[in-house]
Amino acid sequence: MVTLKTNTSVVKIDAGELVGYEVNGHEFIHQKGSPGWDSADTEMFPIIGPVNESDFRVKTPKGEAIQDQHGLLRQMEYELEHQTDTSAVFVKQYRSGTEVSNSKFPEKSTEAVLSWPYDFRFEKSFLLTDDGLEVHFKVSGEEGMPFMLGYHPAFKLYSKSPMIVAEDKEITLDEVLEVGSRALQVADCTSITLKDEKQITIETEGFGNFMCWTEVRNMVCIEPISFYPYAVNQTQLHKGFQKLEETAEFKVTLKPEA
Repeated sequence: MVTLKTNTSVVKIDAGELVGYEVNGHEFIHQKGSPGWDSADTEMFPIIGPVNESDFRVKTPKGEAIQDQHGLLRQMEYELEHQTDTSAVFVKQYRSGTEVSNSKFPEKSTEAVLSWPYDFRFEKSFLLTDDGLEVHFKVSGEEGMPFMLGYHPAFKLYSKSPMIVAEDKEITLDEVLEVGSRALQVADCTSITLKDEKQITIETEGFGNFMCWTEVRNMVCIEPISFYPYAVNQTQLHKGFQKLEETAEFKVTLKPEA
C-alpha cells in the first residue's frame, strides 16, 4: 500500500489502484467490499466497452485483437516506479502478441487469454496537492497504434439524493440507475461536479467525454472517456479509436470542496 499525505489529505493506492482519498476526515472513494463494485478504480484500455457480441474480437490495422470488456490493461499488474510523500508513478508495459490471462474466463467470457498486436507502455501517476489529487496517464508505443482510454473511479455516496452536475445539466442518481449497465453518456464535457454530503469536482484534459454508471445507491462511477462505446455496434468499436503519435497524455484532477 502506498500512502500520500498533506496536512489535510490522505491518499491510499493499492498496486496502482486508488482505494482512498480522504480530505479533512471525509472519504470520497468507494470502499472495496462495499455493495456495488469490487474495485475502487481501474483503466479502460486499449478499448472501452463490451465485445461479447463481436466474439471478443476488435478490428485493428494489424488484424483482429482478442479483447474483453474494457480491454486487457486491467488484467495486467502495475509496477511502482517512483514514490515521494505526495506523488507516485506506476507503470505497465506490454509486448505485442503477449497472452494475458483473462480473469472473466470462464464465468463471463469464452476467452481464456487476451492479446494486442502492438507494444505499449502505460504510465499512471498521482500527485497530491493542497488543492486536489491529480491523476496523470501517459501512453507511449508504436506510432499509429489505435486506442481508446477511459478512467473508471468510483465515488462513495452518503446522501439519499446526490446530484451530478455537468456544466448546466443536472443528473440525478435515479437517471444513472435507469440506464443500467450501458452507463449514462455525458458527451462533450470536461468537468463534472458530484454534489453529495461533500462536493467534489472531476476535471479532465484529453478525454472530452464522460459516462456515469452504478447499480446501487451507495456509490457512483464518474468516468472520463475518449469515446462512448455504445455509440456504435460492438462489431464497429474500432470506429472509436484514435491513433498514437509518439505519446498521448491525459489528466484527471479531483478537486474536493474547499
